[in-house]
Amino acid sequence: MTTFIILDEAIQHITDNMVLALGGMTLYRRPMAFVRALLNKSPRPRQLTLLSFTMGLECDLLVGAGCVDVVRTCYFGLSEFGLAPMFTQFAQSGRVRVIEETEASLVCGIKAQTAGVSFMPSTAWLGTDLPRLRPDVKAVIDPYTGESLTAFPAIPIDVAVIHALEADRLGNVTINQNLGIDLELVYCAKTVIVTVEKMIDHCQKSADRVVIPSAGVDFIALAPHGAYPTSCYPAYPMDGLALMDYVEMCNGGRFADYLCKFLNGA
Repeated sequence: MTTFIILDEAIQHITDNMVLALGGMTLYRRPMAFVRALLNKSPRPRQLTLLSFTMGLECDLLVGAGCVDVVRTCYFGLSEFGLAPMFTQFAQSGRVRVIEETEASLVCGIKAQTAGVSFMPSTAWLGTDLPRLRPDVKAVIDPYTGESLTAFPAIPIDVAVIHALEADRLGNVTINQNLGIDLELVYCAKTVIVTVEKMIDHCQKSADRVVIPSAGVDFIALAPHGAYPTSCYPAYPMDGLALMDYVEMCNGGRFADYLCKFLNGA
């Protein structure tokens, strides 16, 4: 059963050493309001394993604030605005551990977890050097064909946080077609928290919208403009000037100043 809560209650579900997955895609529909509330929490969570199909601004803030020990993603950056400055800095200095992932390894690991099995076989990574970087990824033999396959281990997720366009009173949620792996996260994570732009009477699927049924959502928190400065199409576009400001301040060694401004809602 879906429970409606406020953001300050939602962040209480994030504790030290968790595997936290964030939804959205590149600079679209990122859970910025949730991350702001989480970073305003005292004390902030520590030693998180952060997982996302693609990581952007909100993930860079968590890394820069010292909340993250391990990163699992196939892309970490700010799209046309360049590298994610704090992740780049922390990764190069060894302050975060990067688990090498590709689209295939993430999807297979999540599928295995959803299916309740320890691994998912695939032909991905065969003939590459990637398994040398991931000793937990094994080779197995297909019992039917004798073919060698890659066995990607299941990826457990404690909490997944997704930002959505709207929710109805029954707990159904509407997102746009920039899906990323949001639907997979819903059925993989132990706890699913969704922040929404607004509440409506009834969610309806359409050509550009997908409905996540209430059975897949544990908690919903209202967060108008909750993806800003990333986009939440069609509600609002991303703010390119705000993203450029972030990059410039970080590159100038002023991450702490930006974080203070961000946490105060500026």
